[in-house]
Amino acid sequence: MKFEDFLIEFSGDIGSHQQFLFNAFLTAALSFLLGHFYMKYGDAVSNRKKFGNNFMLLALSTMLIIYIVKGSIALSLGLVGALSIVRFRAAIKEPEELIYLFFVIGIGLGMGANQTVITLLAFALIIGLLLIRNLLTKKLSIRSPENMFVNISTKTLKVEEINGVLSQYFKMIELKRMDHHNGQLDLSYIIDAEDVDSIVKAKDDLVSKSPDINFSFIEQRNLSI
Repeated sequence: MKFEDFLIEFSGDIGSHQQFLFNAFLTAALSFLLGHFYMKYGDAVSNRKKFGNNFMLLALSTMLIIYIVKGSIALSLGLVGALSIVRFRAAIKEPEELIYLFFVIGIGLGMGANQTVITLLAFALIIGLLLIRNLLTKKLSIRSPENMFVNISTKTLKVEEINGVLSQYFKMIELKRMDHHNGQLDLSYIIDAEDVDSIVKAKDDLVSKSPDINFSFIEQRNLSI
């Protein structure tokens, strides 16, 4: 290789490296902002802070992989082979977590492919829409009911009395199981609870009618009723 060719290639590498560093800083900034957005506005019941702290590393790793393999078919095929060996078994408990992971990966893909402007526009658009949805939800008080299991054990109350109390505070109640043994009545319901206050009022009403009653309310967000 001639010295002139080496200088040309070296100069090209410097420009490429500068672009990579610029995109890496943008990727880190966007994923950092997205992590804090998820911590504040996410609905998942899991530890959102711990989950959101992984966004930056995932985005930068995705960007690095795409940046390396984008100009080489051989490296792309090697990547496919490597990923077929490595299996990711992350415990994704809620669909929202998976959606945010796709968002983070999309940021890394866009920056790794040097699609900086498109990635920035898409990030601003998606975050803006999510903010608007959040503001409208709060302003209009749009809230989906919480589906719950209710287990009740009593020796003094009858089924009709318990049904009457629950019907006062919940729009929908459905008796799923009833057991009676040695004077002990065990009931299992599925209910629609609009808010926490209705659950507390129902609990207080049941206790006032039978102080020795035992019950438990178990949240089931993904339960279809």
